[in-house]
Amino acid sequence: MSHSSDTTPNKPGLLGRFLTLVEWLGNLLPHPVTLFAAMCVGVLLVSGLSEWLGLEVADPRPEGAKGRAEGGVIKAVSLLNAEGLRRVGMGLVTNFTGFAPLGTVLVALLGVGVAERSGLLAAGIRALVLGAPRSLLTMVVVFCAVVSNTASEMGYVVLIPLAAVVFHSVGRNPLAGLAAAFAGVSGGYSANILIGTVDPLLSGITNEAAQLIDPSYAVGGANEILPTANYYFMVASTVLITIVGTLVTTKIVEPRLGPYDPTRSEEGIEDSTRDMGKLSALERKGLLWALATIGLLFLGLAALCLPENGWFRDPAENESLVQDLRPMLKSVVALIFVFFIVPSIVYGRITGSMRTDRDVIDGMSKAMSSMGLYLVLVFFAAQFVAFFKWTNLGTITAVAGADLLRAWDLTGPSVFIAFILMCCVVNLMLGSASAQWAVTAPIFVPMLMSVGYSPQVIQAAYRIGDSTTNIITPMMSYFGLILAFAMRYDKKLGIGTLISTMLPYSIAFLLGWMVLFYVWVFGLDLPVGPGTPTYYQP
Repeated sequence: MSHSSDTTPNKPGLLGRFLTLVEWLGNLLPHPVTLFAAMCVGVLLVSGLSEWLGLEVADPRPEGAKGRAEGGVIKAVSLLNAEGLRRVGMGLVTNFTGFAPLGTVLVALLGVGVAERSGLLAAGIRALVLGAPRSLLTMVVVFCAVVSNTASEMGYVVLIPLAAVVFHSVGRNPLAGLAAAFAGVSGGYSANILIGTVDPLLSGITNEAAQLIDPSYAVGGANEILPTANYYFMVASTVLITIVGTLVTTKIVEPRLGPYDPTRSEEGIEDSTRDMGKLSALERKGLLWALATIGLLFLGLAALCLPENGWFRDPAENESLVQDLRPMLKSVVALIFVFFIVPSIVYGRITGSMRTDRDVIDGMSKAMSSMGLYLVLVFFAAQFVAFFKWTNLGTITAVAGADLLRAWDLTGPSVFIAFILMCCVVNLMLGSASAQWAVTAPIFVPMLMSVGYSPQVIQAAYRIGDSTTNIITPMMSYFGLILAFAMRYDKKLGIGTLISTMLPYSIAFLLGWMVLFYVWVFGLDLPVGPGTPTYYQP
């Protein structure tokens, strides 16, 4: 099959020229590895200057709260002194090895590598592509990406590169598939039809903040499950993100990217998706056995999760099923490994592509060898994230932004516009949803409760701002991984290209989500979750 695309670049309009300018400016920057190294040096210098200037803010968290700064003051910490130098030197290795996405990616890719080596991944994609309506391909990718963020590692490690391969297989630009999946997984992070691990985490922080002015308040309500505080709104948001993500991909991103040029890809990428012929009888048999194996694995997983004394359940008493299943949810990387490697071995034995253990090991080693650039990139990205956290610069920025918004003294519904935009900006520097909310919730939840809005509505608004800029900030933990995936299809691709590709999603998600929020909450007066009020009444 030819890998040219039917989509041709349109004459750039105002948006196209703006994105081209963003891409050009971004690509003037050095190689991503060099950029992260330079950013590390920049943080060191700024930290020294900030401490010398005495930069500090009052910690909004109450006394006794976890993580509260000593003396109730958050101060800029210099890394340009003896103590800072020792911290940098002693932390250089652990910053790298302890970087959360690193282990996740490497362990999961061991299983994916075996799936590629056995041929299961290619056969599965061919079966999917040849049997599915191509007109729905983009929508299916975005929807699956949104749902996959229940277990975010699966979305980043498996679905995003898989979407690129699927688009490549049908002659569309693989970078468009990667962008659509990245937008769904990360840009639509708070939208879902399922309750994820982030829901109880954020609701718990919101509950603590609400009790600063109302000690008896419970975010989940007297008889409601705590993690469902935003459930109705998140389900509606899933529909919105799927539709908007599909339209942005087909109307803006893919036409702008134009036809894919395979000569710019890494060696072997073109060959891996060239054969889109019908499946042979042996391949169909192998797929059926692999599907049967996956079914048995799911039955085994259910047996470990569903009984009250299941091995994958938390033995402590919890308020919800999601909390009971935390051991299983925290084992998602191990499950990805098992769910890829076992069916792949079965498929390989049936088709003859895997005859000995050496074939399995060969698949794993090839997967690791393809991650060389990512490992180098992660080393410097991990140092930058750690340095930035140590200096308190991100936290100070968040608190200062919150204080500024509070100084504007807005009380009507328009306050949520400023609030959401502030969360967007802070999210560019504090990539962790829980870390950002832990700092800002003690300011905004009491402030907005005092003018009549419920904590559940405040949390829903926060999640919009926290999600929509994930895809355009290098501070997001998986940004380096996505960049490495994209560079497999374009060796010369820079940060500017990736950010300019994702920026239309960020803008469209933000505008669409804010409209949905105002229509849902203030226009239709619908609850954001089961039993959750729109307004707070003491």
